[in-house]
Parts: sequence; C-alpha cells; structure tokens
Amino acid sequence: MNLTGDTCSQVLRFRKYQGAGNDFILLDNRNNEYSTLNYQQIALLCDRRFGIGADGFMLLEHHDHYPFCMSFFNSDGMPGSMCGNGGRCICAFAKDLGIVGDGSFKFWSSDGEHEASIVSKLGKQYLVRLKMRDVSLYAKHKSKDIYLLDSGSPHYVSFVEDCDSIDVVKEGKEIRFSNDFPHGINVDFVEKEYSGLKVRTYERGVEDETFSCGTGVTAASLAFALKENLPAGQHTVKLSTKGGHLQVDFQLSLAPASMLKHTSGIEDVLVPQQFSLLQNTLFTRIYLEGLATFVFEGEISL
Repeated sequence: MNLTGDTCSQVLRFRKYQGAGNDFILLDNRNNEYSTLNYQQIALLCDRRFGIGADGFMLLEHHDHYPFCMSFFNSDGMPGSMCGNGGRCICAFAKDLGIVGDGSFKFWSSDGEHEASIVSKLGKQYLVRLKMRDVSLYAKHKSKDIYLLDSGSPHYVSFVEDCDSIDVVKEGKEIRFSNDFPHGINVDFVEKEYSGLKVRTYERGVEDETFSCGTGVTAASLAFALKENLPAGQHTVKLSTKGGHLQVDFQLSLAPASMLKHTSGIEDVLVPQQFSLLQNTLFTRIYLEGLATFVFEGEISL
C-alpha cells in the first residue's frame, strides 16, 4: 500500500499490537532506518481512514545499556510521554523479535528505566507485567474527589457515580484544553464497582476517548488509594475499561514529606489554585498487568 503515490517512497515494515483495546503501530528501528519519519507521516500512519490506524506509534530503538529503548508518539505524530499499554505492547514486540527472553528484563523509555516480564503466552496473546514509576507527589481538589497525578503521563482523575453517563469526549476535552492546564492533561472518569474500578479516559494527543489507558488506570488506582485512605502495605486494584481488564499492584507507604526521597508525581503540571499539593504518601513497586495482543503485520509505503 502506498499512501502518497510517490514512486520513490520509503517502505515501512510494521507490526500492530493492542493492549486492552489501546492499539499501536510498532517499527523495529535498531538500524535507524525509520529515524527520518516526521510528525505528519506518523499522524498519517495512525489515521484510521487514510493510514493503518492506531492510538499511538512506537519505535523500538537501540540502547547501549538496555535491550531496547521505547520511543513513543501520540496519534497526532508528536512525541508523547510514557504509555503503559504501549510499554506492555513493545515488550511483546521485543519478545517476538527475539530481543528479550523469558523472565524479567529492563528497557528505557522517556521517563527512565522500566522493568517488565512476560508472565505467560497463549497464541498471539502475552500477559505482560510492567513496572511503572514511583509516585510521591500529587494534588487533591479542595472540595471534590478529583486528583492530579503523574504515573508516567499526567492525569486528572475524577471520581463519578456513573461512568457511562459521562460524555467523555466533551467533558474530557474541556478539561484537557482548559486554562488550568496549559500543557494539557489526560482526563480519567472513575467509578467504584463491586469488583474494582471502571475507568474511561480522554487522552491528549489522541484527542478522543481511547478504549483504555495504562497510565490512566495506574493513576486511577493510586487516586483510589488516596480517596479511600488505604492503609500502608501491598494493594491490588482490578480495573475494567472499554477494551478489557487490567490490574495494578502497588506498595503504599505513609511518611512525612521530609522523609520522602522521591519527588515524582506531577512535575510537569502547573497545579491550579483549587487544588492542594500534597506529599505524604509514597507509592512504590507499582506494576501494571494485562494482555498485549499481536494483531497483524505488513508493509506500507510513504
């Protein structure tokens, strides 16, 4: 398939994976053959009418000290922050390429080092467990159950009575583009269910509701722990999204801010005045777990 009609076009060999309905185009760029792709070309590849179609685009690249480096781009073609479901999918891609084997391994991404493991494999499906960044800095709305956290990407987490009644695109877009967040923010609407949490997410860069968001369900799980005042210790939260089920495990520690060595949480978010910035809870050993599924592979010309 040729997207441009150019007889001198570049041929891209790609694979597509999805994690809980969050889908991605992945290219093996260890030889830098795709390094000249620009944001217009990436956006075209991600376009669901004129390209392959995806929520995001990733290059698996060489790293001197890790098996690979993950470079992530939003569907608008612009570089993005860490993507949890994308991270799980690129691990499955690396396994399929023979870059990583059984057991745990580490890789590099925009927010630093990540540890991952392929828990099991059945056909085209991998169960992938991905370690996320520690979080110790967050903000809470002064009068509402709304939290700001950065679990690799910044998130606005709002607890609601009924997720299905929310116009996620309309309300999410209003928050994402509001003056309160000049750099934009992902928006999660979270409902407490008997079995765990239901999460719907409006993603910046995609500018739409996605079927799931890995950093979003992670942020929702941590915000839930804060909202419910969960005790110190190990916790597991099960989550349902439009695209499937995910699980987040984490270690919660309570300590005065002066004792916390970590300051990760919302560094890139300007906290609006209606929120209070807090640092009295430390989340470590955060793991996002769920299926990453190979969809198809092919070639396309640009």
